[in-house]
Amino acid sequence: MDNRAEVREFLMSRRARLSPELAGLAAGSGRRVSGLRRSEVATLAGVSVEYYAKLERGAIAGASASVLDAVSQALQLDEAERAHLLDLARAADGIPTSGRARRRPTRSPAARPSLHWMLDAVTDGIAVVRNAQSDVLAFNPLARAFYAPMIGDGGRTPNFARFQFLDPASRDFYPDWDLFADMCVANLRAEAGRDPHNPAMQELVGELSTRSETFRQLWGAHNVRTHGAGVKRFHHPVVGDLTLAFEELAITADPGHAVLVYTAEPGSESAQRLRLLASWAADASFTRSEPSTRA
Repeated sequence: MDNRAEVREFLMSRRARLSPELAGLAAGSGRRVSGLRRSEVATLAGVSVEYYAKLERGAIAGASASVLDAVSQALQLDEAERAHLLDLARAADGIPTSGRARRRPTRSPAARPSLHWMLDAVTDGIAVVRNAQSDVLAFNPLARAFYAPMIGDGGRTPNFARFQFLDPASRDFYPDWDLFADMCVANLRAEAGRDPHNPAMQELVGELSTRSETFRQLWGAHNVRTHGAGVKRFHHPVVGDLTLAFEELAITADPGHAVLVYTAEPGSESAQRLRLLASWAADASFTRSEPSTRA
């Protein structure tokens, strides 16, 4: 991905969404845009108009942390957006975000038996391993049953984004489809900023941009977020509606990979339905194998 273009479009999109009123400035008359002018951002950040214009053209290499913090405050970036701007600056400087080059192992991390032992130890929740571009590389038994609509019987590795935007089954599986779509793209955008030279990410974004108008529009919005933790709703074809809490944990041995765990509140109806799903999975003789998908 073109780092200069990413910086330019990100800063322009953040400036366009911030009105003078929200920034504590007088709107004045004769404004041609609803967002802030470059000169107004420069004033708020305490830098010259020429220097901010240079940053917004994408020439962010060499920008100091203090300048980036000042620009972040001027544009009222949230924590995920600020981290994204810093990631873009590090990439422009040629510095890996982790402080070391992101490894691209010849074998998937899911080939490690210990990773499967860890997943299988999560017996009352759904646990999967994903990489930066949202490929799902490993499942525990309950997750394999839970994500059956996504796994399918094709030949590709399951991918959250492909399922979201290219498989009609996702509309039933995600009751809050629009919210999930926003989250999916914003998370991919953040990951792309951390590792802009990831060819698999570039291929995925190109494919989805070509095949999904919704994805293309959301990608162009330049919104970013980190997954972290929260609550989501699902509709499973076997057990029905589920409300689940999620936690995402980074795998430090494999930068860019994470374990995503969904659990239900103890004693809740969703917890009962997860137990029912586990029973159904056992009856259906789900076994661990290399995942694949229709999408």
